[in-house]
Amino acid sequence: MKISRKKGSIAGAVALIIGTSIGTGILALPKKTSPAGIVPSSITMTLCWAFLLIEALLLVEINVALQRKKKGKAQSDELEAMSIRTMAQETLGEWGGALASLLYMFLGYTYVVANCSKSGEILHQLTDFPVSFCGFLFTFSFTILVCVGGTRATDQVNQWLTASMIGLLVAIEAFALLFGGWSGFKAGGGDWGKVPATLPVMVFALVYHDITPVLCAYLEGDLARIRASVVLGSVVPLLTLLVWDAIALGLSNGADNVSDPVELLLSVRWEGVPYMVEAFALLAVGTSQIGTLLSFSEFFKEQLNNLASDFPPKQLVVVEKPSSLYSINGWWEKNKTSITATAMVVAPSLLVSNALPDAFSAATDFAGGYCMTVLYGVLPPAMAWAMKQKKQGEETEQTSLSKSYPAIFGVGLFSCGVVLQQILQDFSFVQP
Repeated sequence: MKISRKKGSIAGAVALIIGTSIGTGILALPKKTSPAGIVPSSITMTLCWAFLLIEALLLVEINVALQRKKKGKAQSDELEAMSIRTMAQETLGEWGGALASLLYMFLGYTYVVANCSKSGEILHQLTDFPVSFCGFLFTFSFTILVCVGGTRATDQVNQWLTASMIGLLVAIEAFALLFGGWSGFKAGGGDWGKVPATLPVMVFALVYHDITPVLCAYLEGDLARIRASVVLGSVVPLLTLLVWDAIALGLSNGADNVSDPVELLLSVRWEGVPYMVEAFALLAVGTSQIGTLLSFSEFFKEQLNNLASDFPPKQLVVVEKPSSLYSINGWWEKNKTSITATAMVVAPSLLVSNALPDAFSAATDFAGGYCMTVLYGVLPPAMAWAMKQKKQGEETEQTSLSKSYPAIFGVGLFSCGVVLQQILQDFSFVQP
C-alpha cells in the first residue's frame, strides 16, 4: 500500500504558532498587568488562553470542512489557504464576509505597523540609526524572505528563529531567578478590579488565529495533526508569558518609580542580560512579522485570484523571446500575485509606522479590545452555529464541532462581554 508523504510538519506548524503568538504583545504585557498584580493576571491569562484555544479549534474545523467541500467540488488534489473572509462569507453570507474583511485588514495592518515600530525602536538602540530606517530595513528583509524564499525557506528560517527566541527567553528567565527575579514576588493580594483593563493586551499577546488558514493548508487539512499543533503551539506561549510576566512584575515590585517592568530587564547589571533582552525582543518581533506577512499576504492573494477569475486575461499571440528575458518574464508571471499581495501589506504599513511612530500601545489596546475579540471571538461561534444549522439533515463527518453547542454559546458570550467591557472602559475615559 502506497502512503503519501505529508508536506507540512507538526514541528513547523508549532513553530509558526509560537513565533506568531510570542511577538510584540509580550513586550507590552508586564506594563499593562502590573496594576492588577501577579496572581490575578496569571489566572486571567490562563482563562484567556482556554478561551482562545476553543476559538482556534472552531476556526480550524470550519476551515477544513469548507476546504473539503470546495475540494470535492473542484476535484483537485491541491489544498489552498482559505481566508477568514471566505469562511465568513460561506457561513454567514455577504455581510459576514464584508465584516470579516474590514476587521481582518485593520487588524493585519495594525500588526505590521506595531512590528515595524517596535523593531525600529530596538534596532535604533543597538545601532543608533534612525528609527524609521531601522523599521524599514527590518520589515523589508522579512518581506524578501516571504516573497523570494517561498514556504520552504520561510519555514526553516522561522523554526530557527523561534528556537533561538525560546532559548534566549529561558536564559533570561534563568538569570532573573538566580539573581533575585522572585525577590519582589507577593503570593497574595492583587487588585481584581484592574483585571478587565488587562484583557485586550492579553488577547493581543496570546492570539495566533490569523495563521489558522495557513496552518490548515500547510498540514493539508489533516484535522488530527492541526489540532495537535494548535494545542502544543499555544501551550508554550502561555507558559512563557506566565513566567515572563511573573519575573517582570516581581522585579518591579522591588523597585520604585518604574512605569514599565521591561525597562528593568534592560537596565539590570547582570552581565549580558540587557543585550539578551534586546535580542529576544527583536526575535519576538521577527517571528511575529513572519506569521503576519504570511497570513495577511495569503488574504490578499486570495482576493487577487478571485478578481482574476472574474476577469480572465485575453488570449495573446506568443512571440519568441530571448531566453534570459523569457526566464525573467516566466518568474514574474509565476510570482506576480504573491509579490503584489505582499506589497499591498507592507507599503501602507511602512507609511503609517513612519507617520505614527508612537502608536504601539494604543494599537495593541484597540486591536485586542475590538478587532481581535470580534474577529476571533464573536465570529467563529457565529460561523459554527450557522454551519451547524446548514448541516442539519445532511450526512456529514462527526467532529467536536457538531457537539459543541455549550462551547459555542460560552465563548460567544465571553467575547461579547470583553467587547462591552472595552466600550464601557473607553467611554469612561471620554467622560469628564
